[in-house]
Amino acid sequence: MRRREFITLIGGAAAWPLAARAQQRPLPVIGLLSSRSPDVDMPLIAVIRRGLNETGVVEGQNVTVDYHWAEGRYDRLAGLAADLARQQVAVIVTIGGEPAAVAAKAATSTIPIVFVGGADPIRTGLVANLHRPGGNITGVSLYQFETQPKLFELVRELRPNATRTAILLNPSNPYSEIQLGDIQSAARGIGQEINILNARTIGDIDAAFATLVQMRAEALIIGTDPFFFSRVAQLVVLTARHAIPALYYRREFAAAGGLLSYGANINDSYRLLGVYAARILKGEKPGDLPIQLPTKFELVINLSTAKVLGLQIPDKLLALADEVIE
Repeated sequence: MRRREFITLIGGAAAWPLAARAQQRPLPVIGLLSSRSPDVDMPLIAVIRRGLNETGVVEGQNVTVDYHWAEGRYDRLAGLAADLARQQVAVIVTIGGEPAAVAAKAATSTIPIVFVGGADPIRTGLVANLHRPGGNITGVSLYQFETQPKLFELVRELRPNATRTAILLNPSNPYSEIQLGDIQSAARGIGQEINILNARTIGDIDAAFATLVQMRAEALIIGTDPFFFSRVAQLVVLTARHAIPALYYRREFAAAGGLLSYGANINDSYRLLGVYAARILKGEKPGDLPIQLPTKFELVINLSTAKVLGLQIPDKLLALADEVIE
């Protein structure tokens, strides 16, 4: 073999891997946008991955995920969503309630969006129809606004003679105005007066509890908000310190020592996020995928906390409870 032919042969062989790599397509990217922080969301991220895996999508194998965290600062969400839109990710998954979903929708009208939120997605303007959302967005609604009347009923069951019930809200949440209206309507329905406490920051929560003591509130309802979910330990400790019966919207609060929670099964909802994201990656249109709604709301009662507070949980509530923590 001539020297020139040998060099040509070797050069061509060396180029084969490069050519093969050039022909490989980059993995599609899921952009995950959260209004919370990684330490709070990681257990839920694992549930989303399970939903992806069920549909044959595995992070690191046939998809990559670009995580964006607002760390409880809702004012950062618009910039984070715009960054994902500039990257032209394949789909945006939003967690941490309406603030993240609203920011994503404002950032793009073409990239598919899958959200999870607690409010009615029609009233918040995310979609026009639950069965056929249309456009580039679909997702899961926990319908937590439907739990507000139930929480007031539970307050009445726990403390029949209570006249001073307070509720903690985050006015930075764009959903707070709608939530407040639902709460006031529910309170009027059972003839209950309420006192509104606002908290945007960790310091605000401490200040709200100081006000709570001054007004001598007999019960507290924690409003639906991703920031409050990131402060589970703080809220549970403060309610114990001030011996105030508190009702929450997620099981995690009761599991951490809160008195009572009532809400949808979160794991089911987050698994569906993964399933929907995978289906969109495989070619389905978000506007054709109906908004998923919870099929069951769960009542969780922490009997240990009730004993510390000196509360006797009525047998009626214990019979209705899906879980009793002792």
